Amino acid sequence: MGLKGFVEGGIASIIAGCSTHPLDLIKVRMQLQGETQVPNPAVQTLRPALAFQTGAAPTAVHVTRPPRVGPITVGVRIVQQEGVVALFSGVSATVLRQTLYSTTRMGLYDILKKKWTDPATGNMPLVSKIGAGLIAGGIGAVVGNPADVAMVRMQADGRLPLAQRRNYKSVLDAITRMSKQEGVTSLWRGSSLTVNRAMLVTASQLASYDQIKETILQKGLMKDGLGTHVTASFAAGFVAAVASNPVDVIKTRVMNMKVEPGAAPPYTGALDCALKTVRAEGPMALYKGFIPTISRQGPFTIVLFVTLEQVRKLLKDF
Repeated sequence: MGLKGFVEGGIASIIAGCSTHPLDLIKVRMQLQGETQVPNPAVQTLRPALAFQTGAAPTAVHVTRPPRVGPITVGVRIVQQEGVVALFSGVSATVLRQTLYSTTRMGLYDILKKKWTDPATGNMPLVSKIGAGLIAGGIGAVVGNPADVAMVRMQADGRLPLAQRRNYKSVLDAITRMSKQEGVTSLWRGSSLTVNRAMLVTASQLASYDQIKETILQKGLMKDGLGTHVTASFAAGFVAAVASNPVDVIKTRVMNMKVEPGAAPPYTGALDCALKTVRAEGPMALYKGFIPTISRQGPFTIVLFVTLEQVRKLLKDF
């Protein structure tokens, strides 16, 4: 019976992850906008255009950073510069991530939910739902972190100059090369952030979905059907996006950073990345990519729970 929750959650998560992957890719690209560890620094040292003498002194020129753009513009640029297929860069990593991370968190949450639900009333307190989400999300994140690192890198690769791209062929190629070139520990880079984010997302997403769905049904606002599932899941997606976005921005930047041999890493850890980001770009930088986050989290959560409810109906006799 316990295994059934893992199967149901895994199928729903993979379908939801693949169908919303382009939105996730746009979110990652937007979260990396303005980062100081990428080409096009604010100040570049240039030689004068007409300096024929070899000894001519270079001149420091302030180069204006390109303005930050919205999700539609980012999406259009990806298609124009890299092709339509680029919108699915890293989709193999998404499948592996959902298989490892989401299957684990959904299955564990289902087990804890059944264990902590009052058999007499059939109710589970909101605090218990949040606790179950925190535990399930944390464990799921540890299991799925290698796929998460690979996915972030594959999604971000197209924004780098050709000479600097990693050009991973697949998620397995990414994980293999990271292990060989940067050590096995690189697969768990940013894992503390992944765990924190997963705990926040799972607790806010699953707990709020169950709570909102129960409230709608108890108050007789709607019947238990597609309308209730869509309403509860969209609300849950919004709550999850607000709670997780700051951690998600830092996670993306730490996972994507390029550590040159013998050189100090751009960020020493999550806190260092957060401080540098806020100092350089302001506090609202932690909500970069929020529009694509909610644009992705909303549809993802809707597809996730609507699919989950349908899969449960199909597998109810098993």
